Amino acid sequence: MIFKESGNKDMPTIFLLHGGGLSDWSLQPVISLLQADFHLVTPIIDGHGEDGKTEFISIEDSAEKLISFIDKQHMGRVFAMIGLSIGAQIITEVLSKREEITQYAVLESALVYPIRGTTTVTVPTYQLFYPLIKKRWFSKMQAKTLCVPDHLFETYYQDSLKITKQSLINITLCNGNYHLKPSISHAKTKVLIIVGSKEIGIMKKSADKLYDSISGSQLFIAAGMKHGELSLVHTEEFIALVRDLFNNCKKEQNETA
Repeated sequence: MIFKESGNKDMPTIFLLHGGGLSDWSLQPVISLLQADFHLVTPIIDGHGEDGKTEFISIEDSAEKLISFIDKQHMGRVFAMIGLSIGAQIITEVLSKREEITQYAVLESALVYPIRGTTTVTVPTYQLFYPLIKKRWFSKMQAKTLCVPDHLFETYYQDSLKITKQSLINITLCNGNYHLKPSISHAKTKVLIIVGSKEIGIMKKSADKLYDSISGSQLFIAAGMKHGELSLVHTEEFIALVRDLFNNCKKEQNETA
């Protein structure tokens, strides 16, 4: 896991975790809107982009690496953590292990219900179709599914060439088999849960489960949007929600002080 930093190091630290099949470049619009006010850390998840040679093992393994970095570099606590898809799953796992590691968390499109058939279907499917990721036409279809903006397609395509077959299999297996740990209920974090109204049913079901499991959490349904579309395409609207989370929670704290 590679950790990149930007923004103002004298300001509160926010960790930004990209989605599966993407990398830190997908976060540039978010970074540009936050870097003046925050210190930003953008981990590149194992198996992705510049860290394509490092085999992705599991969501739990990634969570442990993230916790270790925060313990060593940030004394065990940060201001906020924001993640999309598998990035949100990793943050969810972190929150289930360390209840006070972050003051705020934003979980966009986090799957927390296992998908039936993931294990039996994934391995034979990727054995057969892995060579297709090197085809531009196939990558264009995948990029559209992932809501990758057109101007970032070439970057996405070049990164897709770096991912190994084993990492791709592991990422898909872990994503589709991940389940929410009961210990998430102990999290002392202000959490915003986001899901698009056009996402598949199990994603909406996952958002509801997160909302029910995390005390005091907020749920936002992005009307008319697909998986990851809010942060990747409608970034200004996404950042407005993030800032509202920070500001409203501060206002509540001041009123009860």
